Amino acid sequence: MSVYTIIEEDELKSFLSNYDAGELESFQGISDGIENTNYFVNTSHGRYVLTIFEQHDFEEMQYYLNLMHHLADHNVPSANPVADKQGNYLSHFKEKPIALVERLNGGSIVDSTIEHCQQLGEAMGKMHSAGLSYKEKQSNPRGPAWCQQTAHKVIEKLSENEQQMLDKEVHFQKADFNNFGRHANLPRGVIHADLFRDNALWHGDKDNEQFSGIIDFYYSCDDVLLYDLAVTANDWCSNEDGSLDKEKVIALLKNYNNFRALNKNEQEYWPAMLRAGALRFWLSRLYDKHFPRDGELVHTKNPDEFKNILSDRIKQSDSYINYWI
Repeated sequence: MSVYTIIEEDELKSFLSNYDAGELESFQGISDGIENTNYFVNTSHGRYVLTIFEQHDFEEMQYYLNLMHHLADHNVPSANPVADKQGNYLSHFKEKPIALVERLNGGSIVDSTIEHCQQLGEAMGKMHSAGLSYKEKQSNPRGPAWCQQTAHKVIEKLSENEQQMLDKEVHFQKADFNNFGRHANLPRGVIHADLFRDNALWHGDKDNEQFSGIIDFYYSCDDVLLYDLAVTANDWCSNEDGSLDKEKVIALLKNYNNFRALNKNEQEYWPAMLRAGALRFWLSRLYDKHFPRDGELVHTKNPDEFKNILSDRIKQSDSYINYWI
């Protein structure tokens, strides 16, 4: 959500004139995240998030915006895109796709609790269940092929020990783990693929925070549902040293299971899928560190966090099969 593309006040007013969104009152760029340009926009009618998509083409973005509306229409707590006066969710700005999305109440959290994981598990279960009826399809742009290509690009930037760790894990995921589990007999459907703590919002008192909804669906795709849970658990359920908190994991999975039943085959693949999710985000953070893009407000994340998480998932692979419901 860094600011790469600047929108001036008069340009924003012109854009908003195509919507029944009221008169512009204020706006500001958002520095969190690293992929797209985002602004908070306040009008006489409400609060919105304006997104300029830096790396996606117009047709690709149709998938994301239509999905967001589909999920919101199926009572999944999530951000709903706003249609313009012609009924379109997308338009163009400086030859890039641009969209206006309703801004949910509240903010993201820094430290997760068991209660947070319970509520998030329920939301993910609803999301995956509702996604099964979504007709459009899109493959994972950060799937196995991307992981292998990115590993090849960044490996020369790493220390010898890191190179060995990366090479071994890519080989494990490709050769020993059925091509990152994608060839396994595991349930598939729409996944968020990036449901970290900064992509979920909460409101209410600190001691009684309630889930507002899921945001930032711009990595969403069709993939293994268990992979989405693994990505989420790696962020929401990790301790400071990178290890997993068993009670948080069980809270996440148990409440998810109330809306989509998890099966024995998914339990068997759980430890390796945790590794697949950790590898993907170690690679993306390594790439962003060593091949940065220019932007007015750019926020990059430390790849060592996910190097430590992946190292833990490798070492504790046999025990994490017990971190299940």
